[in-house]
Order: sequence, then C-alpha cells, then structure tokens
Amino acid sequence: MAKTTAIDRTHPAPIAVAGHRKRYHARRIASRLMVYCLLLAGGALFMTPFVWMLSTSLKTGPQVYTWPPVWIPNPVELTNYPKAWKLLPFAQFYWNTIRITFLSIIGVVLSCTLAAYGFARLRFRGRDFLFVVLLATMMLPSQVTLIPQYVWFARLGWVNTYLPLIVPAFFGNAFSIFLLRQFFMTIPHELDDAAKIDGCTFFGIYSRIIMPLSKAAVGVVAIFAFTYNWNDFLNPLIYLQSMEQFTISLGLRMFQTTTYVDMQSLMAMSVVALIPQLIVFFVAQRHFVQGVVLTGIKG
Repeated sequence: MAKTTAIDRTHPAPIAVAGHRKRYHARRIASRLMVYCLLLAGGALFMTPFVWMLSTSLKTGPQVYTWPPVWIPNPVELTNYPKAWKLLPFAQFYWNTIRITFLSIIGVVLSCTLAAYGFARLRFRGRDFLFVVLLATMMLPSQVTLIPQYVWFARLGWVNTYLPLIVPAFFGNAFSIFLLRQFFMTIPHELDDAAKIDGCTFFGIYSRIIMPLSKAAVGVVAIFAFTYNWNDFLNPLIYLQSMEQFTISLGLRMFQTTTYVDMQSLMAMSVVALIPQLIVFFVAQRHFVQGVVLTGIKG
C-alpha cells in the first residue's frame, strides 16, 4: 500500500491534468480574441478616412455639411463622378501623371540598381566612405536643397517643363540605393566568380545574375517610386505653371478656393486618383512583402 501511495503522489491525477489543459486552451483562445479585436479596431480606425471619402463622393451638396455626419448617402449621387471629371481636364491630368511616374520609375530602377551594384559587389578604394556619405544625405531635409535646385533648373530653362520632375530620378536616391545594396549583399559572391570564369563582364553579371535574382527588391523600389511620384504635390506645384501640364495632385487642389470647397467633386476625383494605387497594391502585395522581408538581412 505504501508503494502504491508513493506512485500516486509522483504522478498527477488525470482530472488535474485535464483541468490544466482546459485553462491553457482558454487562455490561448482569450489572447487570440484580444489580438483579433485589436486588429479589427486598428483596421476600422485606418479605414475610416477612406470610407468617409467614398461616402462623401456619393453625397449631395447639403448632405456633405450635415451634422451629425451622414455615412450612408441618401440619395446616392453617382453623377458626381462624371460632373467632376468634366469640370476640369482630368483626362489630361491623368496622362501627365502617368508619363511622369513611368519615366521616373525607369530612372530610379536603372540608377539605383547600378549604384547599389557598385557598392555591394565591386571593390574599390573609398567605397565605404562614399557609402557613408550617401547615407548622410538621407538626414538632409529636402527643403534645404529646394531653393538651390529651383535656381539651377531655372537657369537651365527647365521651369514649366517635366524635366525637373523626371531627370533627378536618373541620378538615384539614397534610400533606394541602400535598400538594394543590402539585398545584393545577400547574393553569394561565388556566382560572380563563376560568371567571371565563363568570361562574363561586370555589366553582364549585373544584367544576367544580380537583376534576375533581385526581382523582389527591385519591385519594392519601383512601388515606392510609383507611390511617391503619383502623390507628389510639392514639386509639380513649384515647377509647373500651365494647366495643360498639371498632375492629378494639382488638379485636386483646384477644387478648393479661398471661400469654397467643392467637397463632393474633390472626393469623387480623389477616389478616381486612388484607383491605380489600389490596383498596384493588390497586384504586387505578395512581391512587396517578400521584398521587404528579404531586404536588409545581411549588413
């Protein structure tokens, strides 16, 4: 009997084990519910401006300024979209923005990948110092160089043209170069050595090995460039003067005057301006996340 009692004391009762497991699963379910509730609350908070914009674009004039706010328009004014589209030459604004964005993406991808390739794969004197200088430019606010750049472009006769908005993209930017350089360093150098043995040049290694293996990182840089140029308001405002050259961001600003804001037209065209970005996000979401995750693994 003593031996049996000793064995029973060393092994927990099945009822106690079952109760412990139930409490563990209950705590786990409760923690997951809390996380999901926080995510839903955060998602609702971030979705509120978009829902308000979409709702306002379908309202009549009096409903826009009604208090308390009306979230579900009644009646729904679908005519706000064609009216706003015809009120200003938004087709021309769209085309101007597409041209600037497309050429800027090409410039950023070409210049930044070449510069990042040099910093990541080539060995030359002063490479690390130049890279530190490049990173230091990220701490310099763009407002500091705004006036000197304008004076320079004005002397070149580029004001009221698209050149100040496109040409700087072909000289790279520090953030994209840093992002690509970190990704290029994760690619094994043995691939470069094997390509050199086969007679491949530095540019051949760049075009045939580095670029095909870096589609995710290059895609991230292209998405950043697209978002920046599509939403850019300050640079077009400074350099463009004629309405025929305006971008979408400047066109949206024209719905606002000193005394009145055509809110429903502004929100309708804001929804139209947002559509390309939504398409790009949903199409390239997987590649974007993959590129962000893989970039910067190795320093």
